[in-house]
Amino acid sequence: MSRDVAVLGVGMHPWGKWGRNFAEYGVHAARAALADAGVAWRRVEFISGGATMRCGYPGYVAGATFAQALGWQGAQVNTSYAACATGSQALAAARARILSGECEVALVVGADTTPKGFLAPAKGVRPDDPDWVRFHLGFTNPTYFALYARRRMALYGATERDFAAVKVKNAEHGVANPNARYRKAFSIEDVLGSAMVADPLRLLNVCATSDGGAALVVSSMEYARQHCQHPIVRIAGISCVTPRFASAEVELPDIATDSAVAAEAHSYRASIAAQAYSDAGIGPEDVSVAEVYDLSSALELDWYEHIGLCRPGEGENLLRTGATRIGGRIPVNPSGGLACFGEAVPAQALAQVCELTWQLRGQAGVRQVAGAKVGITANQGLFGHGSSVILMR
Repeated sequence: MSRDVAVLGVGMHPWGKWGRNFAEYGVHAARAALADAGVAWRRVEFISGGATMRCGYPGYVAGATFAQALGWQGAQVNTSYAACATGSQALAAARARILSGECEVALVVGADTTPKGFLAPAKGVRPDDPDWVRFHLGFTNPTYFALYARRRMALYGATERDFAAVKVKNAEHGVANPNARYRKAFSIEDVLGSAMVADPLRLLNVCATSDGGAALVVSSMEYARQHCQHPIVRIAGISCVTPRFASAEVELPDIATDSAVAAEAHSYRASIAAQAYSDAGIGPEDVSVAEVYDLSSALELDWYEHIGLCRPGEGENLLRTGATRIGGRIPVNPSGGLACFGEAVPAQALAQVCELTWQLRGQAGVRQVAGAKVGITANQGLFGHGSSVILMR
């Protein structure tokens, strides 16, 4: 039996700081995806929502919240939460339901309304909550990413100009994306002249928090062959793996425990993409375009290596040669990435899939990667949530 499911439709609500209920963004994205698919809401048999922890009780039951907002019609429902990998986990639930034969058509939705500043844990003293612990110790996201940036500089000779060049590249891509929050080009000097946040990362190296939404309509391949309005894009692989002892990367909340000192090390981040490649039956050499998790511009360089675009230590050279720009050998983040969107946590993994779907259909306009046939996403949620999706035309 084929393990593929089809992407019938995609939709997004533009990213920004709109200050409205997250369900409004999700409904906008869902209706756009349904229209793109040519599928009536009543035809959807399963709705899978990405939970948002900051939006009160409706955020905890996002699947049902979206279903109610669209109009109760009896669909089965699921709500998933996996931090920044939430969207992929919600998509994996829909894929599993389709492959099991329990439904033909499913809707996957993620949306968020974010506060200004940090995505901080709930208030109160909760030493058993690893998110509370990391903030108590000062390990906010920019601090954590700065430590990784320093690690890269020490191991591979990366420079602040390299980190700035990632931002410049992604900003050039995002200028042409109508769904991006930040649509402005920057120079290397602009980035290096921005305020220092966590040395060596400056303001323009770190992504913002945003409001936004994204949605997919997915189906069985049999249904797609009869009803799809577009060139069929297949989801050929999904990975939601957890770390394996001993980890080659020091990850939160175990920032003080370097298990690789005592045992053979395994790269958790590399395993995320490796599982997706195995699921799809392809390798990195088959990839045409990638959307990766650039919460900091320095982190994008690590992802080049983790998804197999180059060997460890070669990310800077891949960037410097222009290979990861649109028009290069392997464009990365043609959407503009989180550098241009910011974090809308339950939506961002789905937004990556939306972008790759447009790319593989040939519908990305001036962002189009010529001849794109295979795309991969990669991101990581805190506390052991990996995420990678492979799409094929």
